[in-house]
Amino acid sequence: MRVLPYCVTLAILACASNVAMGANPDNGSTLAKRWCTGCHVVSADQVKGTDIAPSFASIAARPDFNVEKIASFLLEPHPKMPNMALSPEEVRDISAFIAEQPR
Repeated sequence: MRVLPYCVTLAILACASNVAMGANPDNGSTLAKRWCTGCHVVSADQVKGTDIAPSFASIAARPDFNVEKIASFLLEPHPKMPNMALSPEEVRDISAFIAEQPR
């Protein structure tokens, strides 16, 4: 029974929305346009990205898309992506922006 409060807390945290996390998709848009447009198409008004990186809309449309999962991905260094040294708040903002993309 001592474990139950921890499980409830974990469940609440797992279900937290972007608003509860304090994510700002508008700031995410600004950051994405600064850091991501060299490879990704980040919005409908962008003409071109590269062939090696998926658009933000296609990322958001994936059946397994999850804001927390993409945030975790962005926090870890990846060989194909530059080390942007984003803060956790910036990562949440970019993740929230990706989640808002039309599918």
